[in-house]
Amino acid sequence: MATAPTLKMSSEIAQKIREHGAETYPHECCGALLGRDDAGTDGIATAGGVQLPLREILALFPLVNRREDSPHNRFSVTAEDVRDAEKAAREEKLDVVGWYHSHPDHPARPSQYDREHAWPWYSYVIVSVAKGKSAEMTSWRLSDDRSEYACEEIAIRDHAAR
Repeated sequence: MATAPTLKMSSEIAQKIREHGAETYPHECCGALLGRDDAGTDGIATAGGVQLPLREILALFPLVNRREDSPHNRFSVTAEDVRDAEKAAREEKLDVVGWYHSHPDHPARPSQYDREHAWPWYSYVIVSVAKGKSAEMTSWRLSDDRSEYACEEIAIRDHAAR
């Protein structure tokens, strides 16, 4: 797998993702990542020969897992949820740059189901929640041809930059 650019977030945002996963255990949590890509020339990294801007998460938009048949290992959001997340991002002068969810009692790695339902370009943060306690947190981006994920390093800062 190619390595994608670093995903930056504050320790507060990272903690909120972890808490959301623990609160919804044993079900998966989900939400939108609000932020921006760095358009400056020093904010460009390459993954698999493709230039990708660096990305910073500046806010979260927690969502309700709408999945009724298997919320312990799947999550679902509605079109209205996506519109609400996009509206919240616009109000903060940000963009929806990704999505997060938890994997209860499962590693923080994207599943085949995750890949089949993901969209290229977005960042996908996954937090593992083991027996109700958050554990490993990873981030991924799906390639344009949808064949594989590239792992994004998560850089945690003490405070978010606005």
